[in-house]
Amino acid sequence: MDMNKRETSITGKVSGKSNQGKVYLVGAGPGDPGLITIRGREILEKAEVIIYDYLAGKKLLKHVPPDAEFIYAGKRGGVKHTHTQTEINEMLVERAKSGKRVVRLKGGDPFIFGRGGEELEEVVKAGLNYEAVPGVTSASAAATFAGVPITHRKFTASVAFITGHEDPTKQKSNIDWEKISTGVGTLVFYMGIKNLSSITANLIKNGRDPKTPVAVVRWASMPHQRSVVGTLDNIAEIVKKEGIKPPALTIVGEVVTLRDTINWYEKRPLFGKRILITRTREQASELVARLEELGAECLEYATIAIQPPDSWEIFDKALVDLGHYQWILFTSIHAIHAFFGRLYEKNLDARALSGCRIAAVGTVTAECLEKYGIKADLLPEKFTGEGLAAALENVGIKGTDILLPRALKAREVLPEQLEAAGAGVTVAPVYQNVIPEGYDRKLRAELVENGIDMVTFTSSSTVNNFIHMLGVADDEAARLLAGVKIAAIGPITGKTVAEHGLIVDVQPETYTIAAMADAILDYDWS
Repeated sequence: MDMNKRETSITGKVSGKSNQGKVYLVGAGPGDPGLITIRGREILEKAEVIIYDYLAGKKLLKHVPPDAEFIYAGKRGGVKHTHTQTEINEMLVERAKSGKRVVRLKGGDPFIFGRGGEELEEVVKAGLNYEAVPGVTSASAAATFAGVPITHRKFTASVAFITGHEDPTKQKSNIDWEKISTGVGTLVFYMGIKNLSSITANLIKNGRDPKTPVAVVRWASMPHQRSVVGTLDNIAEIVKKEGIKPPALTIVGEVVTLRDTINWYEKRPLFGKRILITRTREQASELVARLEELGAECLEYATIAIQPPDSWEIFDKALVDLGHYQWILFTSIHAIHAFFGRLYEKNLDARALSGCRIAAVGTVTAECLEKYGIKADLLPEKFTGEGLAAALENVGIKGTDILLPRALKAREVLPEQLEAAGAGVTVAPVYQNVIPEGYDRKLRAELVENGIDMVTFTSSSTVNNFIHMLGVADDEAARLLAGVKIAAIGPITGKTVAEHGLIVDVQPETYTIAAMADAILDYDWS
């Protein structure tokens, strides 16, 4: 075989033109962004055009360069399609012909009831380069996340994936009901909720036991996944009673009985809880990752955006003579990143701090410093401004000069306490907190329409900005938050919550994100 021809057939390289675009058909998996393949994520990171579906997880779009062209091409039953299939095919071809790297992101696996083959046929007709990347199919995910192994040696060695929504223009069904009803152990029906009564009737009519166990799983692998179980003769009634709507899959077979034993996903301690995270996007990942691992659905609404200060004058002056200071204090990771960012801009590095002792307000801040090659000389017992001031007073700071790089607006308790102890303090703004725009209506809608179980606050700024973003007075905010639990990272944040007429339900003894997540886990939700 000609090796060049063999390589062409594998990669789908139709043309050798270096300036020609390419179409990537990528399976997004069932919804959980962690289930995309490594290859799929790599392609997203280099996309110039992304055409994505309703069932492709929105969090995956964070991997796409912000300057890419984003095109939503979702299709939902009963809703007018954003783009027809013909229009989608045309967009793939046109943009690839213009030299773009075009990613077609589809939920599940694009070659399993995803029309991926149809789309690539059009790409091939146009003579374009292409690549197909498989995804975790929704059938496998629905079964796994519902605690149902679709094959099991004690029950069955065969499984069939079947569409529950065939092309309505076909005159005759492609499903051989007589053979699949009794000839396959486990049956998984895609997109079959509207036709569930017909599906179960056909199976029973063709010999399947009416008491065969059935599971229906909605939004498989997502925090808001819902599963119901019944038998062939009653599952349609159960689905209707429980209000199960698409997207959902139906699993038929004796393996469904194993759900009672290995239903791991829906038994996680925070499963079903919707928690609103107000931390900045840069800092939210640790808290979100921990809470989602415990089963919570996290909604990220950053109440703080970080920007440079209006003027670097005070800090730049301090940089010129860092040797003048005996101590440099860091009270947030934002201050650390801004400090070293400006240091590098001035062609300096960590050696400029060699004559100074360094203090950090807490373990997270100290760990951040270590990433810049700096080990904190002092860490307080209590991770607050007051705790840091007390720790410095204990080592003796009278007559010393202290540099405090911090936010433009911050609590004054730390510099005031240090000056009262006889130190000279230079407060140098290195960043400022601003309120993100465009969230007010979405935020109120989440509270009013969708239901939130808890809101987390990690600083006084997140509390104040959250109330500001709601755009209401404190009494109205209290009404909107009625029944919503509030978690505060520490007493200072908790005090600010109380100042707005709200009650703190969760507050860890140690003022860290990890401790906050543990406190939320231990909270009695009953």
